[in-house]
Amino acid sequence: MEKTWRWFGKKDTITLDMLRQIGVEGIVTALHDVPNGDVWTYEAIIELKTYIESFGLRWSVVESLPVSESIKYAGSDRNQLIENYKTSLSNLGKAGIKTVCYNFMPVIDWIRTDLNYKLADGTLTLSFDKIRFAYFDCFILNRAGAEKDYSEVEMEQVNELNKTISGDEKAELIHTIIVKTQGFVNENFKGNVQKPVELFNQLLALYKGINKNQLRENLKYFLQRVIPVAEEYGMHLCIHPDDPPYPVLGLPRIVGNSEDIEWILNAEKSPCNGFTFCAGSLSSGLHNDVLAMAREFAKRTHFVHLRSTEVSENGDFIEASHLEGRGKLIELIRIFEHENPDLPMRVDHGKLMLDDVNKSYNPGYSFLGRMYALAQISGIMATVKNEIKQ
Repeated sequence: MEKTWRWFGKKDTITLDMLRQIGVEGIVTALHDVPNGDVWTYEAIIELKTYIESFGLRWSVVESLPVSESIKYAGSDRNQLIENYKTSLSNLGKAGIKTVCYNFMPVIDWIRTDLNYKLADGTLTLSFDKIRFAYFDCFILNRAGAEKDYSEVEMEQVNELNKTISGDEKAELIHTIIVKTQGFVNENFKGNVQKPVELFNQLLALYKGINKNQLRENLKYFLQRVIPVAEEYGMHLCIHPDDPPYPVLGLPRIVGNSEDIEWILNAEKSPCNGFTFCAGSLSSGLHNDVLAMAREFAKRTHFVHLRSTEVSENGDFIEASHLEGRGKLIELIRIFEHENPDLPMRVDHGKLMLDDVNKSYNPGYSFLGRMYALAQISGIMATVKNEIKQ
């Protein structure tokens, strides 16, 4: 597999020269300054592509060309937004960029309740605490009927937490779930958001009455219109799994298990309609057998995210070492190196460690933590390739 790295553009303090020195081959990036829904011009794409190539690297994957909320909930302007998306895809195709990772998660991207969970070795990782998330849902958002989404035992714990949680803890939970995480992955929360909870509830309201079947149909409507453009340029569109891979906040989620993935791939049977295999997202759901899913969908996978999670019986999880956890990355790499070895892959959500602790990296995207993970993964890949040769 091709070793790639998510890079956040010229403003990223991790430079392309640094990445070249640590063995990165391809870059995963986007036109991060273009507002969600606007057209990516051919000129802007070529300018960034040329810049990347000047460092001896290639622009391997777009992550991501965002799908606007209005496309997801079928707003009145979705057709125009889809036309803009098609134009951007066409411009990427003309520039020779063939792989586009996107997601169809309503309102919120990946969710964590703690961005600095301390591990036994002193490093920091990302974590999800179901009770604290339920507290956020029931007592901060005050979502109507939220308590029905949790068990009686879970609600007892949530009510106990409500008696002891401090104002600072509440503020930190809001900052973690809405502002800090979504601020760099979701256009809805970019900039200085003055009333994040109010904005968040406004966005949730847009999906009132939309169930899983309707969201699926909205995705199908989108795919039917954009896949022909991908086919024209020999591109791959690869949808990212939901993270975590189950419904949250009363929102439907449609990329959380094997049945979901199969439905999406059958909605448009074109080989250009594919999957981003994120071992971390999939492994955070106890219902998923990550290795079985890899075997099932290897041929329709066009991009791989290599990370892993450790999950408790109650659904809490942390981002695990790349050598441990439910992602089972060693065996996963064996599957993909045998079944689809030309894929781009990137290590994901590295630990926060050493000097990176004091730097303002996006959550999960530290330099040393990802470099450490890349070294681990590179060793696994070299071993597996040697096994195949023998």
